[in-house]
Amino acid sequence: MNEPRAEARQSLEESVAIQHASGKLTASERIALLLDPGSFEEYDGFVQQSGSDAGGHAPATNDGVVTGSGTMNGRAVLVFAKDVTVLGGALSAAHARKIVRLQDMALRMRAPLIGIFDSYGIRIQDGTAALAGLGDILQRYVRASGVIPQLSLIMGPCIGGDAFAPPLSDFTFMVRDTSSLFVTGPEVIKTVTNESIGIEELGGASVHAVKNAVADGTYDNDIVALRQMRRLLDFVPSSNEDAVPEWPSFDDPERREMALDSLIPDDPARPYDIKELIDKTVDEGDFFEIQEAHAQNIVIGFGRIEGRSVGLVANQPLVLGGVLDGDAARKAARFIRFCDCFNIPLVTVVDVPGFLPSIAEEHSGLVKQGAKLLFAFAEASVPKITIITRNALGVAYDVMAAKHLGGDVNYAWPSAQIGLIGAQGAVAMLFPAENDDPDKRAAHRQDYEARVLSPVVAVEHGLIDAIIMPHETRVRIARALTLLGHKHLENPSKKHDNIPL
Repeated sequence: MNEPRAEARQSLEESVAIQHASGKLTASERIALLLDPGSFEEYDGFVQQSGSDAGGHAPATNDGVVTGSGTMNGRAVLVFAKDVTVLGGALSAAHARKIVRLQDMALRMRAPLIGIFDSYGIRIQDGTAALAGLGDILQRYVRASGVIPQLSLIMGPCIGGDAFAPPLSDFTFMVRDTSSLFVTGPEVIKTVTNESIGIEELGGASVHAVKNAVADGTYDNDIVALRQMRRLLDFVPSSNEDAVPEWPSFDDPERREMALDSLIPDDPARPYDIKELIDKTVDEGDFFEIQEAHAQNIVIGFGRIEGRSVGLVANQPLVLGGVLDGDAARKAARFIRFCDCFNIPLVTVVDVPGFLPSIAEEHSGLVKQGAKLLFAFAEASVPKITIITRNALGVAYDVMAAKHLGGDVNYAWPSAQIGLIGAQGAVAMLFPAENDDPDKRAAHRQDYEARVLSPVVAVEHGLIDAIIMPHETRVRIARALTLLGHKHLENPSKKHDNIPL
């Protein structure tokens, strides 16, 4: 047997054993689990950095990345998987050319692109040629944005230049304890700033899921993450030119959920779980939440009504009373823009007492973060349906898909209160001399609620289209979506907008 080849095979077997011992799958195993059985067709399997270009390394088959096409539930997708068992999965010029070719194919075919990252960054020996290849990859992510879904799975290290690719994609999943994402590692940080930190604390899955929302979902192992990526793709179209996926539904669109009639507590200060409303409204209670661990005072994700995908945005009274802050506004704004890119209707559930009053929030640009959410809703041309369940107060009322921001159908439950300020605050300001008289305060509150905050007043002013009973929510959403099925709205011609980033 050829001695160098035997050594290479032994080295590869050792690398695979190490990968498995660390609880991780190989690149090929990940692709096999992600795609429909037997559907994967590999491209450029023997492309490698050769000769002196290999930077002192022996040429390696696949050059650290597996690329190809296949199907997911019968739909064509393009996929690349960094192979950390080959040269650490590090990017070279040849490695980059393989990914670039795949990106170009995905854009031509109008098919989703999925990247699986498990790599130690850029191959240092390849120098500027590798940097040029990285630039080519990142430019194509930008070019394809809003045209095809671009999805990322971080299933090991994703560091240095590679770390910029997942944030350019639409959704990113990470695996707890085995994946990490950062531009500069602990050693460099220690050298430059004298700060000490571990890899998990610097860029582990929990950091990116909770603190900065780089990760849209985190999972316990490779298998669960891959299965959830398959599930996510079932909610989104293959391109901006395609209709939303439609799946057989055994859930009656005329289903009434009587339990929703008692969802809102009698005590206006008591919270409730908005996810109960969502679960009882979407088909079969199948709700795919995005960024569940980040900015939990707002809930975003995908569901279906009559088998067709919708994007859901909802204030969460269980966390901070559902108040809007900068993180919640950014979280929802990006999701709304994704749905608008890919023609996914938006259903917004509103229970918002306003924006979070906080010096720290104001100093961090709360007004600009809130403007992002306002901009996203106002710009979106997809069908927009809004349901106000309880509070819709202050500027937050406008920002949460109000009629004035292009809401197509706006409903309110009988428990809704719509106005500039809640009754208690209004009475305290309007009748300060009577603050010590509880009976008079109560009478003024009741009067203010009836004259100003009542949804009946909102209907009279055209702020909402109808007051509906909670149990009718699913029925009314389904009918509105049918009505808006052929909605056509064009924003003014422009090169692109200038959202307040």
